[in-house]
Amino acid sequence: MKQINLQNKLRKKFAILGVKMVAPETVFFSKDTKIGKNVSIDPYVVIGEKVKIQNNVKIFSFSHLENVKIENNVYVGPYARLRPGTILKSGSRVGNFVEVKKSTIGKGSKVNHLSYIGDSSLGNLVNIGAGTITCNYDGAKKNKTKIKNNVFIGSNSSLIAPITISKNSTVGAGSVITKSVKKNSLALTRSSQIEIKNYKRKK
Repeated sequence: MKQINLQNKLRKKFAILGVKMVAPETVFFSKDTKIGKNVSIDPYVVIGEKVKIQNNVKIFSFSHLENVKIENNVYVGPYARLRPGTILKSGSRVGNFVEVKKSTIGKGSKVNHLSYIGDSSLGNLVNIGAGTITCNYDGAKKNKTKIKNNVFIGSNSSLIAPITISKNSTVGAGSVITKSVKKNSLALTRSSQIEIKNYKRKK
């Protein structure tokens, strides 16, 4: 009952401050949550401890945030998990089924779907394709991934940390990148496609 009363007080407080909530009874705050102006929160969002949200932010349904700093004009979710140590810079986007942990997503950068970004720093205007994973844990320690400005990471790529992808570079879809990539470069690791004509399946 105590927790319910606390949540009702927090919801009322943020509603008075101008936070737009479609279904406030499904949104959960912490006592130390800080929210700026013109913020919208869709149903079924959980905001844990040490979350700071600036202005003009939209948080879509089924997202979970904890110990996160979100700057201006950011979109989060739906179904996003932002873990401790995450910073989303102005104009960035974290989309559906994306997990971010102890990482900075730079200004205007996008991680739109089905990706894991951990122990990483992304520069400005970075595009992370669907299914991209930063492979940050080698079984003994966590390693860092550095992605510089204006990098394009193709879908279904694995970035094996520690690694640096330098500015203006592209990683081709389906690549496993184990070495740092120089600026203005294309990095690509794929097996050659084999096609057998008139192939008949075994019966």
